[in-house]
Amino acid sequence: MTIRVLVVDDQSMVRAGFRMLLSQEPDIEVVGEASNGLEAIDKAQRLGPTVILMDIRMPELDGLEATRRILAADAVARILVLTTFDLDEYVYEALRAGASGFVLKDDPPEQLLVAIRTVAAGDALLSPAVTKRVIGEFTRIRRPTAPKGLDELTEREREVLSLIAAGHSNAEIGKELFISETTVKTHVTHLLQKLDLRDRVQAVVLAYQAGLVEAEGS
Repeated sequence: MTIRVLVVDDQSMVRAGFRMLLSQEPDIEVVGEASNGLEAIDKAQRLGPTVILMDIRMPELDGLEATRRILAADAVARILVLTTFDLDEYVYEALRAGASGFVLKDDPPEQLLVAIRTVAAGDALLSPAVTKRVIGEFTRIRRPTAPKGLDELTEREREVLSLIAAGHSNAEIGKELFISETTVKTHVTHLLQKLDLRDRVQAVVLAYQAGLVEAEGS
């Protein structure tokens, strides 16, 4: 199935670069472009893209508010946020808003393509470099009470949640716990359902915001 991508960035040269890169992929089609958040909301509704590449800083309406409004209208929308190291606070807020993943603007093109395909498949993704910085933010900002549904998790599901929060993939979690990747996926599905979360990015938010796990060295 073709992955339909909406590119949202206020710089025309950046949009052109993404379009040129993505047009070379047989399974990806750029169905539209937007230069601000308001335009992104309109085109997301009209074009029904599989994945929305969303810049953060834009005129008229920024990527954060656009992400919130798009997800409020369509809970299954997949938004991949483009960010830079100096926007950590925006990364944190976009995670809370429900973004499905993050890539750095200076990541290699291959990494962007992997990210788009990962998010299109229904998984969530955090660039490793972004994950480390976001985890640092999560360890500073915590909710005083444990989230609803936490007590329903089995010991194994808690282990899987901890490893998700540390940024591990399903394959890496399987190796760590000596279980198959299929079994890991089953545990992930169950814990997301019990905690009423839409994807593993929200699981990372919950785990660190609630202080359920600690960053290395903290």
